[in-house]
Amino acid sequence: MIDNFIDAHVHLNTKSTAKIEMAKVFGARFLSINTTIPFFEGLKGQEAVIQQLQQEYPNRIAYITSFDNKYWNTKEWLPRALSQIENGVANGAVGVKIWKNIGMDKNFKDDDGNFVMIDDSRFNPIFEYLIENDILLVGHQGEPRNCWLALDEMTVESDREYFLNHPEYYMHSKPNYPSYERHMQARDNVLRKYPDLKFVGLHLFSLEYNLEEVAKRLEEFPNSKTDVAGRICHVQFQAMQNREKVRDFFIEYQDRIIYGTDVIDDGSMKEKDLAEHFRNLWLYHWEFFSTSKVLEAPQFEGSFRGLALPETILEKLFRVNAQKTYGFKNNCK
Repeated sequence: MIDNFIDAHVHLNTKSTAKIEMAKVFGARFLSINTTIPFFEGLKGQEAVIQQLQQEYPNRIAYITSFDNKYWNTKEWLPRALSQIENGVANGAVGVKIWKNIGMDKNFKDDDGNFVMIDDSRFNPIFEYLIENDILLVGHQGEPRNCWLALDEMTVESDREYFLNHPEYYMHSKPNYPSYERHMQARDNVLRKYPDLKFVGLHLFSLEYNLEEVAKRLEEFPNSKTDVAGRICHVQFQAMQNREKVRDFFIEYQDRIIYGTDVIDDGSMKEKDLAEHFRNLWLYHWEFFSTSKVLEAPQFEGSFRGLALPETILEKLFRVNAQKTYGFKNNCK
């Protein structure tokens, strides 16, 4: 494992410290992404946790703020959302997240009862504010394409498990909700309308099933980047089918792909178990990207070879790209 790498997509929602101590062993740092997930604490609470951890472990953690949709369909919504963004950035956030509840929450509709998507014109002042103030937007729109497939058609076991446990986000059983294609279109519409918007399409732009589709977005939207958080098993699934094609993708877009795990630290695991979970993921992911060993993944049957990426690309994937995108300092003691 390279020293001083960055896990640039986690959710550190507790003040437990074992995970940070494990990161110190690896020389690792975190980007924690605050989100308006219903089972998370509110944005202010998430920020308070991060700020305490930042005080205890200087330069070890950066974070992304967000905004909620309270008072939607009223005049109070936009001033509140802009205030949340402004306050979050003033408190040290390095960017703003827009989340999948837009387009997937049955309670988030317009006055006519239609689902609201992120290309709704009422979000335009948000995007314009971010551009004017040179603030990064990170986006999780839609879900893996598996979300719209029957369980026995899904490509990886982790998606079957997730959508069984979170039926509120399982779109195959909700034909009246926006389609997968509509979510991708809404995101792309925004990026076409605002080409100066600095954007990270989280989770491989939710196009994890086909890296060619990810490449199309990176080509069309030169101000965009992506991360692999929570989607590495999909990359491995494609490597099992065509390793060289996957490897070529990481070489071609080496300056625009960021490593992350998407581990949620919500107190459901014991401190030591969580720290070991991070450790095991980091080592396993490093083995996949850095060696040509024959590996297996718990999410699907079959084996695949690691990508054996050159050292310069590994440094970009695991550290340099996150430094440039999220403003991490060069070193962390």
